Amino acid sequence: MNGLAYLGVGAAALGAARWWYPRAVERALAARFPVGADGIIPDAHPILLEGTAARGILVLHGFGDTPQSVAFLARALHARGDTVYAPLLAGHGRTLAEFASSSGDDWVASARQALQQLRERCPHLAVVGQSLGGVLATLLVAESTDITALALLAPYFEMPKFARSLTPFAAWLELALPYLVTADERSIHDPAARALALSFGTTTPRLTRELKAMAERARAALPGIRVPTLYIQSREDNRIESAVAERSFEALGVREKRLVWLEKGGHVVAADEAREQVAALTAEWLAAR
Repeated sequence: MNGLAYLGVGAAALGAARWWYPRAVERALAARFPVGADGIIPDAHPILLEGTAARGILVLHGFGDTPQSVAFLARALHARGDTVYAPLLAGHGRTLAEFASSSGDDWVASARQALQQLRERCPHLAVVGQSLGGVLATLLVAESTDITALALLAPYFEMPKFARSLTPFAAWLELALPYLVTADERSIHDPAARALALSFGTTTPRLTRELKAMAERARAALPGIRVPTLYIQSREDNRIESAVAERSFEALGVREKRLVWLEKGGHVVAADEAREQVAALTAEWLAAR
């Protein structure tokens, strides 16, 4: 077999793998997380808890996750009488293909729409965001004048250096690896909570680039934040370095701010081992403002 023949066989094998691999990943996740008749994974639906108080609290989940990851926090905040809305962000909680086709602008638009829906119900507003939700919460606060308090739970303001270095080559990487497995058990230390999680644990090179861009937008907005801000971060966070949290907290333009370090739990703090502490801290912070 000559060189051209070897090259042809190699190209054919690569093409077959490129066709088979994404479909195999999609089938595996579809079997694990089948969608319902409405196109949403069961238990991944938006959470709306009507309260008796005048305040509405928007709670935003993280990248590749669903409202299930903030459900404990939503119920704890609602127990204090507030109306709590945890929307399902665009592209999330549906099929992997829908997630892969979403964008940063889509995520912002869905968070903005959810805030407007809450605004129509409640005269007083607060926003809480976890991971990507913290990024979106920061952008919402930066563009709004009627939000009175902000809580950031392990906000994703900076991507790890290695992942960041790959984003300029996203288009080329997708030719070989349309999907990237990002699942990490260290994100949720509690085995029972981890078993309930509905996160795909999968992304694409393009989505990684979108996430980086969103983080940069929110980081640039931090000096302009003027509402009282609670910042909660675990020292065991596997996604965000402590130095990133410290820099981001210092960059916040508001004087009334507090950084709380958790001594247990991973990145998904609202669902993990310290979830009761997170809920109590968040509820107390918002109640005082």
